[in-house]
Amino acid sequence: MFIIHDMKEKFENIRQTYFNQKMLVLTILGFASGFPFLLVFTTLSLWLKDVHWSYAAIGAFSLVKIPYAFKFLWSPLVDGVKIPLFWHLGRRRSWGILTQIVLFFAIFLMSRWTPEMSKFYLVVTALIVSFCSATLDIILDAFRVEMFIKDKDAQASGAAIFVLGYRLGLLFSGAGALGLASMMSWNSVYVIMSLGTIAGILTLCFVKEPAYFEYQNQQIQTPKRFLQNKVLEPLKDFLSHKDWKLILCLIFIYRLCDAYIGPMAYPFYDDMGFSKLEIAYVIKIYGMGATILGGLYGGLFLKKQGLYRGLYIAAWAQGATTAFYALQALVGHNLFMLVLTISLENFVSGMATAALVAYMSSLCNVLYTATQYALLSSLTSLARDFFAATSGFLLELTSWPIFFIIAGLMCIPNVFLVRYLWQKDEGKIK
Repeated sequence: MFIIHDMKEKFENIRQTYFNQKMLVLTILGFASGFPFLLVFTTLSLWLKDVHWSYAAIGAFSLVKIPYAFKFLWSPLVDGVKIPLFWHLGRRRSWGILTQIVLFFAIFLMSRWTPEMSKFYLVVTALIVSFCSATLDIILDAFRVEMFIKDKDAQASGAAIFVLGYRLGLLFSGAGALGLASMMSWNSVYVIMSLGTIAGILTLCFVKEPAYFEYQNQQIQTPKRFLQNKVLEPLKDFLSHKDWKLILCLIFIYRLCDAYIGPMAYPFYDDMGFSKLEIAYVIKIYGMGATILGGLYGGLFLKKQGLYRGLYIAAWAQGATTAFYALQALVGHNLFMLVLTISLENFVSGMATAALVAYMSSLCNVLYTATQYALLSSLTSLARDFFAATSGFLLELTSWPIFFIIAGLMCIPNVFLVRYLWQKDEGKIK
């Protein structure tokens, strides 16, 4: 009877935490934030491989994601500049709707590229998609943090659900795109992908603005005042954190081992002999299930055990599941092994992302949400984009198994850094 009562209590806790209107909105907005990313990353990598680009060229082309790494540079504009005609909708909604409209046209233009055309055209359109997607991340991350500004304990759960939506977006532009690519041209696939913006636009049209302060009458009188209030003050506020240098270092390297294999993931599956339909099937069914479980478990774990414990456990697990791909490389074309490999990686990735997002959210001041969160999340993008761009060169110098083992070992520095910060914050590791 005690066990049954305990299970009922846990299910009720899950229901109250995750099944409400706020979480539904965050799921959709997470989807809107997530789906454009793979269109300039792994999905694009497979398209380029299909048109016979080299591994080195594919890895180098991943630099088109560079706006994600520097989005903090224009995040103060998102915090302080009014959008004409749209501003009556609210600060976050006005920016979000306009950005997604531009994103729709950018993805559509990207879909018009063919191998016979100039590579410069693909670079420009992909950069526009990256820029719009990075800007949308600024907006929707701030939207999420501000939704729970009066309920700090719910930040972890909100982060987990947003990550869940983000992963569903990745599924749409990842496995979904692969499945479609097996039946139609990549150009047609990208046209369909552009329609993913509709979900976010409609949600922002009807959802309530989460502003904690009144911004409707906000005025930026001079460039000097804008620089002081929207750039210098957010930075000064963040630098007041104890051990801020170590915090930035942790955020920079925390997802590195997982991110490093990103540009080579789909080319790896292809080299192992898996068809597009097999890859799409495994990612869609098992990968999605594992991601959902990982994200939800991560949110509940963080809420019960705390941020540092979640960060610490997920750090070790990221290295292990990344290195596990080496076994897949040795086994080769084995569907069961692929299911196991992707499921483990996605579960841990969902948990680790939820932990990192919740940690970064906890560091933000509501007065400067967009600017501060953009700065922190840009660090993860910086590590991913610059270091991951070398992945193709490392692969050509080694082999698939060695490549994945080296990537897995990249977790070691962040494991020790999490431990150190945890000890300083709580006195000791329990």
